[in-house]
Amino acid sequence: MTSSKKQPAIILVRPQLGENIGKAARAMLNFGLTEMRLVAPRDGWPNPAAGPAASGADIILDEAKVYVTVEDAVADCGHVYAATVRDRDMPKPVVTPREMAAQLHAQLGQDAKPAIMFGPERSGLTNDDVVLADTVLTVPVNPGFGSLNLAQAVILAAYEFHTYADATPAYQPASDDRLATKEELLGLMEHMETELDKRGYFRSEDRRDPLRRTLRNLVQNAAYNRQEVHTMRGIIKSLARSPKVDN
Repeated sequence: MTSSKKQPAIILVRPQLGENIGKAARAMLNFGLTEMRLVAPRDGWPNPAAGPAASGADIILDEAKVYVTVEDAVADCGHVYAATVRDRDMPKPVVTPREMAAQLHAQLGQDAKPAIMFGPERSGLTNDDVVLADTVLTVPVNPGFGSLNLAQAVILAAYEFHTYADATPAYQPASDDRLATKEELLGLMEHMETELDKRGYFRSEDRRDPLRRTLRNLVQNAAYNRQEVHTMRGIIKSLARSPKVDN
């Protein structure tokens, strides 16, 4: 079984049915993934309908962690994939499960913590969910019939991760080169948004959310390491100070 320290987290965002959570757990354990995170499950947690659907994958359900928000669920993650088939007006890289598998193994070799997010069964991930991701994961299904249920999407990602093998030794970065966690990136985003708000940047309420998502995408897509986040926050803090007046 894959070590919990060397695998991506599987994040189910606002899952609706306990049965679907159980089936996703079964799909995960089939391929050695054990870290499930649940964001605001609709029917609460634990859910009695999940156990029978898991068909013996109870360890996944017993150890599943529950979060109130997506921000909380990805806080310790360095790279997040958002599973979605919808077109988005967001400049993010798009990969298939096979391409993602190679990237996941490289990230784990660098001691990063990646995660894969899956949205609720009916509506999928929202734009506010996707903006917290670094990369979009899309399965190349039949364009005439692209309907995948939650467990199917999870099993495709888990299978590709499990079967991928790379004999090339992973690059070991210095500690300052490691990707910033989502908690660190969110801190930078909120710092930036707070200072811009003070200066009237978000003048129109109608444009506030789109502008906020654009700014967050800029930070996400920069792939900052921890030192760069620290530097950017120092720059914002410096710009926010009142200018010195010479006597």
